[in-house]
Amino acid sequence: MKVVLAGAFGNLGAEILKCLVADGHEIIAADLKEATVAGCEGKYTFAPIDATKPETLKGLCEGADVVITTMGLTGASTRFTAYDIDQKGNLNLYEECKRAGVKKFNYVSVISCDEKGAEEVPMLHAKFLVEQEIKKQPMDYVIYRPTGYFYDIAKVFKPYIDKGEMQLLKGYGGVKANVVDCPDFARFIVDHMMDTNVTYNVGGKETYTYEEMAKMCFDAAGKPMKIKWAPIWLFGILANLPKIKKAGKHDIILFSKWTLSHDLVGDTCIGDKSFAEYIQSYFGKE
Repeated sequence: MKVVLAGAFGNLGAEILKCLVADGHEIIAADLKEATVAGCEGKYTFAPIDATKPETLKGLCEGADVVITTMGLTGASTRFTAYDIDQKGNLNLYEECKRAGVKKFNYVSVISCDEKGAEEVPMLHAKFLVEQEIKKQPMDYVIYRPTGYFYDIAKVFKPYIDKGEMQLLKGYGGVKANVVDCPDFARFIVDHMMDTNVTYNVGGKETYTYEEMAKMCFDAAGKPMKIKWAPIWLFGILANLPKIKKAGKHDIILFSKWTLSHDLVGDTCIGDKSFAEYIQSYFGKE
């Protein structure tokens, strides 16, 4: 089967690429730049693209049976917004799929992007707009809404653990999530890429509050837990500071505020890997 994978060299994209290679598919791995993915060398065709420029997508999807896209803004940017990448970039790809006659379009979104208030968070709203558009179209789709990833929690929490003080939102210590291991999620995507017109809210097998997650990290690092409880309104002020906007961090802060104040629990629980064991391994190496 011929599969186009857009965003092939990000964290999730690379794991999906490994699964596609393991299954023996013909793969077009598309991204801004190519990166080395262990075990995948020589087993795919690289296609350089910039999804904000539709001309770079021409011919990308010719003969493809299915397209999978993980494209999205995941960090601070002074060049692009979530609407540029998550919305316009993915819809540019969708139009190229339509032109090429692709039958299946797989889109990695995010859980809770359709909840009330999410329209005020660009990194959620942009994905919601893509979901709404592809649901209107005749092409079959699969939408995956992950709750978050093991490595994201570890990466975000690490500076606080190193400093010895975690910051959480006052009054939201009981907010919970069942984050998923990225390789497990990638396997799920590839196993279900030929499904028809379905949306999966995907999480891991263990659900914890953010306070419980913080304790795991402190315990694994061998440090006493210390939490600084910040008022939720502070995040709104921080997001709109001129220096924050200039640095392209506005959208990231709003997204962080959302995730720390809303339950993110997927009802499609996948994988056998333990988040608690992952954290122990991650911080236990320090």
